[in-house]
Amino acid sequence: MDVTVPEDEARSAVLGRTAAGARQPAPTGPGPAGRGGHPPAALRPAAESPVTGAHDLIGLDPDDLPDGLVIADERGRVICFNSAAARITALRPGDVLGAPVERALPLEDLEGRRWWTVTDPYGGLAIRVGQPERNLLLPGGREVLVSARYVRDHPTGPVRRLVVSLRGTEARRRTERSHAELIATVAHELRSPLTSVKGFTATLLAKWERFTDDQKKLMLETVDADANRVTRLIAELLDISRIDSGRLEVRRQPVDIAAAVQRHVDGQVAAGQRPDRFSVQVVQPLPALWADPDKVDQVLGNLLENAVRHGEGTVTIDVAPSYAPQERRCTGTAVTVSDEGPGIPEESMGRVFTRFWRGSKRGGTGLGLYIVKGIVEAHGGTIAVGRAPGGGAQFRFILPVGAPAFMA
Repeated sequence: MDVTVPEDEARSAVLGRTAAGARQPAPTGPGPAGRGGHPPAALRPAAESPVTGAHDLIGLDPDDLPDGLVIADERGRVICFNSAAARITALRPGDVLGAPVERALPLEDLEGRRWWTVTDPYGGLAIRVGQPERNLLLPGGREVLVSARYVRDHPTGPVRRLVVSLRGTEARRRTERSHAELIATVAHELRSPLTSVKGFTATLLAKWERFTDDQKKLMLETVDADANRVTRLIAELLDISRIDSGRLEVRRQPVDIAAAVQRHVDGQVAAGQRPDRFSVQVVQPLPALWADPDKVDQVLGNLLENAVRHGEGTVTIDVAPSYAPQERRCTGTAVTVSDEGPGIPEESMGRVFTRFWRGSKRGGTGLGLYIVKGIVEAHGGTIAVGRAPGGGAQFRFILPVGAPAFMA
């Protein structure tokens, strides 16, 4: 027969401690129930710390927590079940409060073993402090990430409270899926140039004397181009790793952004594009720009290559000072790259800077714009996509005014 824990007892069981570890006195009067079926004051210690002399003003409601929180008392009865736990488990707090925790959360591991029987928080090792996060299953196959903390009055004493944290698996699954897609994309992109390099080098080694000098030169140029393609892909992977981990380094130097734009346009013309396909417009004077020149070249090269490959008509590059809204103060340098192609559909605008987004079937890894956004933001700038006046795609990034710290 289940026993429902009185509200005052539930409050007393989950009240916090001061910085010195002293348990706070439980409130004596009844109070309103919280949104998750527990009192909102359950985790609200408000006492003066004997260590710091400051008041503990946490004022924490369990329903404010982003993760699911389940607390059981020394008898294993659930005394706290917040709204995130209700959302993750699809259980109603009213059906859970006061019930034995092993029945309220009948968790099993991926091999079908009952988790509470295996871990035995109340009767297991007295030195155990908790359980690390792991994937467990609720009835119906619902998968959750569960971790537990055993609260004891002293290191080897009985468990006074069992605190269980619950998380959904959707975010982790998205991350795992993204990593799997990255591996598949890289494998696909590497296979083609490596196959070419292997084929040409094997042929040259086996039949070197049978080829003319022109034939040998053509094969070696192809090998060189494919090797450069592999090198670029590896560099993209390194950039993605640094962006994801927040370790992308920016080595700031004075950068002539107008000269950098013209250099990339000249490179496109040298690669076979018509000179009249590009229009460069620079508004002078430009503010002094301190940025990583290699990273700026990477951004400009990617945006121009996208405009040439996926766009049509004239590619226009505007370089101008950027001003804060409703101010006359120059805050940065803005570069806008526009084309006259079909543009980007409205429904795809929000996905342009995500991994693996491709605007067309014309090749590419779909990683370039993701890296561009990471580089611009690492400089403290912003980048946006929209529709150009001619109907094509328009990318605009702004790099802020500023000098390195050693010059401040």
